[in-house]
Amino acid sequence: MPYEKIKNLPEDVKGVLPQKAQEIYLEAYNSAWDQYRHEEDRKGNRTLEETAHAIAWAAVKKKYKKEDDQWTSIK
Repeated sequence: MPYEKIKNLPEDVKGVLPQKAQEIYLEAYNSAWDQYRHEEDRKGNRTLEETAHAIAWAAVKKKYKKEDDQWTSIK
């Protein structure tokens, strides 16, 4: 199910990502939820939720990197 607000994101996202990265995650997740709604549009046997989370994390990783236990913006 798409997330309405950042406060609704899973704790493993909110607890580690900075605010801007959370916004990226939310936008990418919701977009993927709409784009991959149909099973035939997804790769392998992934569920819609698995697909949306994978795409959201990939979007975050384009702008942020994890150093030690911190996510920092890629300059």
